[in-house]
Amino acid sequence: MVFSSITFLVYFLPIFLLAYHLTPNKFKNACILIFSIVFYAWGGPKFIFVLLGTTFLDFFLVSKMHEAKTNSGKKQLLVISLLMNLGLLFYFKYSNFFIDNINEALSILGVKEITWLKIVLPIGISFYTFESVTYVVDVYRGIHKPLKNFWNYQTYILLFPKLIAGPIVRYHDIADQITDREKNYTPDVKLSGFYTFCIGLAKKVIIANTIGAQADDVFKLSINEIDSAAAWVGAIAYTFQIYFDFSGYSDMAIGICKMIGIRLPENFNNPYLSSSITEFWRRWHMTLGLWMKNYLYIPLGGNKVKSKLYRNLFIVFLLSGLWHGASWNFILWGAFHGLFLVLERLFLLKFYEKTGKLVSTLITFLIVVVGWVYFRIEDLTYANHVVKSMFSFNFSDGKFALHNDFYFSLCLSVIFSFFAFIPFTKNIQVKVYGENHTLVSNTLMLTMSVLLFYISLSFIAALDFNPFIYFRF
Repeated sequence: MVFSSITFLVYFLPIFLLAYHLTPNKFKNACILIFSIVFYAWGGPKFIFVLLGTTFLDFFLVSKMHEAKTNSGKKQLLVISLLMNLGLLFYFKYSNFFIDNINEALSILGVKEITWLKIVLPIGISFYTFESVTYVVDVYRGIHKPLKNFWNYQTYILLFPKLIAGPIVRYHDIADQITDREKNYTPDVKLSGFYTFCIGLAKKVIIANTIGAQADDVFKLSINEIDSAAAWVGAIAYTFQIYFDFSGYSDMAIGICKMIGIRLPENFNNPYLSSSITEFWRRWHMTLGLWMKNYLYIPLGGNKVKSKLYRNLFIVFLLSGLWHGASWNFILWGAFHGLFLVLERLFLLKFYEKTGKLVSTLITFLIVVVGWVYFRIEDLTYANHVVKSMFSFNFSDGKFALHNDFYFSLCLSVIFSFFAFIPFTKNIQVKVYGENHTLVSNTLMLTMSVLLFYISLSFIAALDFNPFIYFRF
């Protein structure tokens, strides 16, 4: 079940919100947990037992680790928990990839291939695995005590708004809210949550879906049909599709949680306004960036040893690419970003200072667009051809049609991607997403939100195209 479906919007979410608000305070976590199990089982009934089983083991492993008297005892239990969580992630997400590559190497050598039954990927495994890791590591580091109640821990992991596609919530950022969220359970916060949810839904359905259909049509063309025009239309369309798809989903997740008194961290901050790839990663999928920094980059040594700084950056982004998917195109995408992060520390940042913000922002946006081509297209030969076509300026051989609504969607995408470029419009954005509304602004926001909700419903009902890009990660 995805947020942008009729089933979720018309049935599941209203029933959940009604049940949650009618449930006494001491049973509200139980209400969340029951609905979260139903939500996950709707799309992955076979894997709900894997998820419940691992959370059961993790809870008791971490409790024992916290009670352990010696450092060696704590480390042993830490290692067991990490091996279990990361081992399951590797098995389900990467086994097929590695076996396929081993078989390809064996076939070149003339050796018999390994017989292997393809493994189905559980929904959202990358997201809830990372959150399980934050729980055990935060407790091990003494950042926060473990939850005493097993059902509260289940609520933290299975909280359905963030379960299948984030934001990735670090345990210490939400631990206290699992047991006490009265201070967030106010009319202003709830209304702000509804506004944020409706804005996110509109971003996903009205913008991402319509412009994404154009990207899909371009990348369905054969390699010989891709000319410069097709390549640029496909690349630009996908660039905006993935942003409004994923940031829209994040807004919806944050909005639902606000409506029940839980604050999730922001996941996007106008990433296409970035004037460097370094800044881009402070604005794009921010919860993943923080996770990588705190649980991978710093343990590797971070920037303490300058000679290892570039190595650490490159390793982190190679693994970031692999985290997104078990395919060489994702690894190449991660390496592509890692390379520019290294180059920026070597000389590019100084160059950008001389060019000014507008030029450096355009250069960064161009780099990001090229990177998204490799993220989108699994066939590297095809991806390389698309990038080559983008810069060959051959506009004569394309055989693709522009959708009637492409220009309208493109205009909306550009406006809202770069809306906060100047302080005045940035302040407007802050007020829209804020919680301190007056009676007049609340009336305007409520009217706009209800209108966006019903327009989005009409788009979903009218169109067959309703993908969710990050659903498979």
